Amino acid sequence: MSGNFSFFDRLFGLDLINAEDNDSIQDMYRQLITIAWPAALEGLLLSLMNSFDTMMVGRLGPAAIASVGLCSQPRMILLLVAQALCTGTTAVVARRKGEERQDAAVSCLKQSLAIITLIGIIITLCGVFGANWLVRLAGANAETEANAALYFRIISMAFLFNCWSLCICAGQRGIGQTRVTMVVNMTANIVNVFLNYCLIQGHFGFPALGVRGAAIATAIGTTVSFLMAVRAVLKKGYLCLRPFGGFAFDRQTVESLFHVGGGTIAESVFMRVGFLINGRLIAGVGTAAYASNQIVMQVTGLAFTMGDGTASACTSLVGQSLGAGKKEKAKLYVKVVQRISAVISLAIILFTFFGRNFLPALFTDDVQIRAMVTLCFLVLLIGIFPQNLRVILSGCLRGAGDVRFVAIVSLISVLILRPLATWFFCYPLNAMFPHMNFGFTGPWLSFVIDAFVRAGMLIVRVNKGSWVNIRL
Repeated sequence: MSGNFSFFDRLFGLDLINAEDNDSIQDMYRQLITIAWPAALEGLLLSLMNSFDTMMVGRLGPAAIASVGLCSQPRMILLLVAQALCTGTTAVVARRKGEERQDAAVSCLKQSLAIITLIGIIITLCGVFGANWLVRLAGANAETEANAALYFRIISMAFLFNCWSLCICAGQRGIGQTRVTMVVNMTANIVNVFLNYCLIQGHFGFPALGVRGAAIATAIGTTVSFLMAVRAVLKKGYLCLRPFGGFAFDRQTVESLFHVGGGTIAESVFMRVGFLINGRLIAGVGTAAYASNQIVMQVTGLAFTMGDGTASACTSLVGQSLGAGKKEKAKLYVKVVQRISAVISLAIILFTFFGRNFLPALFTDDVQIRAMVTLCFLVLLIGIFPQNLRVILSGCLRGAGDVRFVAIVSLISVLILRPLATWFFCYPLNAMFPHMNFGFTGPWLSFVIDAFVRAGMLIVRVNKGSWVNIRL
């Protein structure tokens, strides 16, 4: 029995020692899980809601799935500056909490909201007036452009609300209040799914609006998330904002926001452009290939949210530890989260393997697409461990402010390596071996390569340890 217990200790690192404060390794696990589970549950349920969206849109046919899917990368490209600022907000607020400077944390959130308001206005105008150009850039063709542009134009009208909600939730994550963001986003997405059911095919007396209905539901859900996020920060709490309280920009906060945000913008640009190129390559294979890819992405998004939630928790706790001057504790959090990631990855592998046949049937009745999605799931299994590892290590480095290295990793692997691999599999290799279905599995073979490359580069960086010396 004692031997088994000793093995368990080594497996989960319970024999490690935290010498910087009174928290044991078990306490660190408890703190991490306490913050991680609401974020993971939030991401899981949000992905589930998005999957419901795709299922409902999927009943309109493969072209409808492709039309809505084509909007995802342009939307992320327009939002990348806002999301980069939000990453900075999370990191800086976490540092200020670790330094026990509540006023500075609140001031950081106020300054972030002021900056993101300007960003939100600009991207709203870009989305509304540039919808057709943006979806064509994503690979829309004559079959999908009209519906994709319509969908994108409508959801763009809520971009400002989206930005405000993202910023407030980023601040809450910085102090570890992931339950608040879970409630905000889950309520909004329940509204979105309910309205999707009402408006896509017409239920409860609502008109059947198809893709237009899906877009209206998304815009209303986004507005609800904004209203709930504002309500959360008007209540008493660590990040309470007084409705008429003034604020002023201060150099240290703005520089810290732009230090993290600038690196995150670079990372996001590399990733979004890489994903956009990847999406165009897949769309060039055909509508069936693109629809299959969208279904796999929905399920993988559902599966990987557990790792994303853990990464969010580690971002917060690493930032707070470094703010308190506890560098060794920050390193221990990275070791703890790696062990949690391994358990999560195993669960995802089992879920994907045993669900590979019935999951595609939830999205489409097309026999060919269902068969190809099942095949893609088998390829995906190989990359699950490195994918989750790179997600949590990226989160740890962001919490420390080491965003430039994360951006370099994305440049090499996502912008250059992954599109090249997708092109090679989907075009030359698919032409040489047409019966091997590389047009369908190619994007996921490139995903596996990308996951291993990024995980390897991040492991080297984390083990080097210089990230604990970055100041914010």
